[in-house]
Amino acid sequence: MSKGEKKRIKRRLTGSKITSVLSISLVLLLVGVASALVLNARRVSDYFKENIRLSLICVPAVNDSSALALASSLDSLPYVKETAVTGREQGERELREMLGEDFLSVFETAPVPVSIDVSLKAEYVSADSIAKIVPLLQALPQIEEVESRQSLVETLNRNLGGISAVLGVFILLLLLISFMLIGNTVRLGLHARRFTIHTMQVVGASRAFIRRPFMRDAIVQGLISALLACGMLAGALFLLERSFPQIAGLFDHRMLCYVGGTVVVSGVLICVIATWITVNTLALASEDNIYYE
Repeated sequence: MSKGEKKRIKRRLTGSKITSVLSISLVLLLVGVASALVLNARRVSDYFKENIRLSLICVPAVNDSSALALASSLDSLPYVKETAVTGREQGERELREMLGEDFLSVFETAPVPVSIDVSLKAEYVSADSIAKIVPLLQALPQIEEVESRQSLVETLNRNLGGISAVLGVFILLLLLISFMLIGNTVRLGLHARRFTIHTMQVVGASRAFIRRPFMRDAIVQGLISALLACGMLAGALFLLERSFPQIAGLFDHRMLCYVGGTVVVSGVLICVIATWITVNTLALASEDNIYYE
């Protein structure tokens, strides 16, 4: 074999390895996205639940300072996450912007009462819990009315349950497809080297000896692909944080470390398993099958 032919074969193998690494890294990127969704699903669900607020309409005698004192006492309750007071002047300003200046001029006294928006902790945002909490708040002497938005809570919980089920099935299918794609990519790369495996077997090499260099290459290939996938995932999250900081804030940075670990372990493990199976299959193949596969 001439030097030119050796260089061409070497370039072809190098190009095949680069293509394989890029293909595996793209598939592992999907694994990373799926892992991020699974690990942060609870935070996303809690975010939507905690944005449903109870509106406490105060009696006319309550002024802004009294409402602030009441809100401070409500913050200490175990089921309250945070409170926000809408003062009389702020409420009038918002009403004026919506209905116009002339609308408010017909009232002799301020038509807008002081109100307190209460955000509940996510574990208390359910129909049963709100049904128990509303009477407790309604019983406060400073409160005239409580708007619970209970129908919205029921709709949200029902939709979140359905979305979680659909998302779970989608992620399982995505992971299954990812594993199959990575396995096929590894097998295609090894198939081009089947004659090398057969030659090693002919000269008396044991199966463990034949597997050793391919397993080493599989570990390196899986590790490089996983690191590339982690880099792409980090870049995507950086762009998401710059463009949509509120959405990016839903992801727990500690969880993202677990996502990176999942990607690395998945990449190395799948490459090693696929290489093990493929090398054993090729080592057991007869000479006729090696040529006609």
